[in-house]
Amino acid sequence: MKAGATAFSRARRRMVRQQIARRGVADPRVLDAMSSVPRERFVPRRMSNRAYADHPLPIGEGQTITQPYVVALMAEAMELAPTDRVLEIGTGSGYAAAVLGRIAAAVYTVERHASLAQEAQSRLSGLAYENVRVRHGDGTQGWDEHAPYDAISVAAAGLDVPQALREQLGPRGRLVIPVGPRNGTQRLIRERRGDERDFRRENLGAVRFVPLVGEGPA
Repeated sequence: MKAGATAFSRARRRMVRQQIARRGVADPRVLDAMSSVPRERFVPRRMSNRAYADHPLPIGEGQTITQPYVVALMAEAMELAPTDRVLEIGTGSGYAAAVLGRIAAAVYTVERHASLAQEAQSRLSGLAYENVRVRHGDGTQGWDEHAPYDAISVAAAGLDVPQALREQLGPRGRLVIPVGPRNGTQRLIRERRGDERDFRRENLGAVRFVPLVGEGPA
């Protein structure tokens, strides 16, 4: 193994130990996924030495790659099984989709910026994440073609949950999304679907995300 790869591997293990497990994320499949996905490949090359820092990083188009701890927190909150089908809104660089792809059977991810969607698909294909598919489109409308989903993750903050996403969530499905003002602290919430109209909401804590933009409520 090259020296650079060894250094990134050490940084990745340290990230999982100090930033994620120590802060309460305990799902072994989430920890394994975070330990295996090379985050340095999902940030701009000039920032690769900061890939495992405990904060977001810019990736272009006014977007960021989410803080590692929050990626792990959201993945754990989705309560994924190996057979689950997942919808992700806000592909960004593709990092979170890669993590989810290590845990679930299939990941469908939507990105509204064409350049980011193209780069993410190329990156994920190059790293052989064959169970992750990327679409350029309006995330507030979801990806109805592959619904229903066992879990949905939204990596941008809206004022409420877009109705289209609720409709694409299957029975007993889990939807994790930051809800709150565009410029300020939001709440990370999890909605569990019971029957057709029954959604139970839980508050998972304070977060800060870029705004959710699209035709649906945001």
